[in-house]
Amino acid sequence: MLRINDQITIEDWEITETFTRAQGPGGQNVNKVSTAVELRFEAERSPHLPQPVKNRLRRIAGRRWTSDGALLLLVQDTRSQARNREIARDRLAEMIRKACEKPKKRIPTRPTLGSKKRRLKAKAIHGEKKALRGKVSDGE
Repeated sequence: MLRINDQITIEDWEITETFTRAQGPGGQNVNKVSTAVELRFEAERSPHLPQPVKNRLRRIAGRRWTSDGALLLLVQDTRSQARNREIARDRLAEMIRKACEKPKKRIPTRPTLGSKKRRLKAKAIHGEKKALRGKVSDGE
């Protein structure tokens, strides 16, 4: 069981972990031992996550979200399988915690008169600079 916060806990049946050989350097250890962890969390079918949290989690997950509604995390940071497993579970918990935070609604504001004047002044200066870049006539 993975505890996210006071209201949300993820049961073990919702998480599937498979172990594969890691990529990159590591010598014989990489070739022999399956230390990389692929964690699969069936988020769409989870009864413990409310629908708004699932929607935000889908946006946060990005390419790690599969078409069937699962979240895939691949961890191969360390040479230890147990440590990689722990890191994967921590990352999952952190992503769900981020999804639990309701984003603040943006209140649109209008630009101040001073900022409008500064912008127009900067545009005028830039335009003058570009106008001076023209060809020089032979008469002068």
